[in-house]
Amino acid sequence: MRKTIIASTLALCAFTGVGTAHAVSPAPALPAPTGGHAVGRSVIHLVDPTRPDPWVGGRSRELMVSIWYPARKAVGKRAPYVTPRESELIIKSVPQLKDVPPDTLAGTKTYARADAPPLRCEGGWPLVVMSPGMTLPRATLTSLAEDFASRGYLVAGIEHTYESVATTFPDGRTVTFEAGRGGQTPELGEKVARVRAADTAFVLDALEKDRRWNRLADETRVAMVGHSVGGQSAAHLLPGNRRIRAAVNLDGSYNPKTPAEPVRKPFMMIGGPRQEPAGDGEKGSWDLFWPHVTGDWKRWLTVTGAEHMSFVDYAVLQPQLGLPAFPIDGERSIAITRAYVGAFLDLHLKGKRRPLLDGPSDGYPEVRFW
Repeated sequence: MRKTIIASTLALCAFTGVGTAHAVSPAPALPAPTGGHAVGRSVIHLVDPTRPDPWVGGRSRELMVSIWYPARKAVGKRAPYVTPRESELIIKSVPQLKDVPPDTLAGTKTYARADAPPLRCEGGWPLVVMSPGMTLPRATLTSLAEDFASRGYLVAGIEHTYESVATTFPDGRTVTFEAGRGGQTPELGEKVARVRAADTAFVLDALEKDRRWNRLADETRVAMVGHSVGGQSAAHLLPGNRRIRAAVNLDGSYNPKTPAEPVRKPFMMIGGPRQEPAGDGEKGSWDLFWPHVTGDWKRWLTVTGAEHMSFVDYAVLQPQLGLPAFPIDGERSIAITRAYVGAFLDLHLKGKRRPLLDGPSDGYPEVRFW
């Protein structure tokens, strides 16, 4: 029986397998970006005084956002992957990692340089908003974000506070997961979609008002890419948000299973085999959602051997932490995700034809078109 997944389970939930992690490398590393630009990354802290936090009482909604961007040159320190406290809480949440040093993930090698001088582009760079899975920090999107920035995009990765296992703020506070402690329900799925829509709209407003970022971004060319619940949120947000022109869902199941209005803008779904059409079997959430995707440009793709976390950094970090790898090699699954999402962005934000999206490719035989 198919299961409808409205959120990732616990942080690093893809770190499956039995037993304890064995020897790990002292410094995990992400795949290098493939584009021609050096990459910078800055972190901004946003507070929305008009909106109470939906998950805890007595506070305004505040968000941490990472901005990856093309840089003039690779100068300065490498941007940290997560803070030591975030690393500690992530590793603590996975019993199999009990013998892994708590700050291991904080030392993960990234390629963006912290606050490197940005490279300006006449008219601004197209903007890609990214949203992670439930319990997952925005850092899990780093491999994709660095690659997109190296290829000429401004990328904003949103940390949805209290929906991540750990979020550190500039004053040193680290808050933990609060959303959905009562269990996964349809009502929770609908609430998460609403919260993330509001978070995304607030971030877009903030970037538009910020003199540094509005000079770097072309706000007429905006796409959203989300993983898991971030992907289903992107799908639900796309029809009603005037600024978002196109969206990608990375293995996110839908809850609610139908959008409030049809999805007519360019839209792509990429998932593992569990997201394949049901045929005569019990229909999953992708089967139920797909008839409501009515635009002229749409794609439903699956990747043979992929698991839920094959589309984000944990695909490559899991074996480096001494845990079992996924059926498809992590470097390969990240390369596939970068290739297809990058082609989608090039087509719909830059107007560049990408034949990769036209049908099956000998270069990526794992990818199936439905």
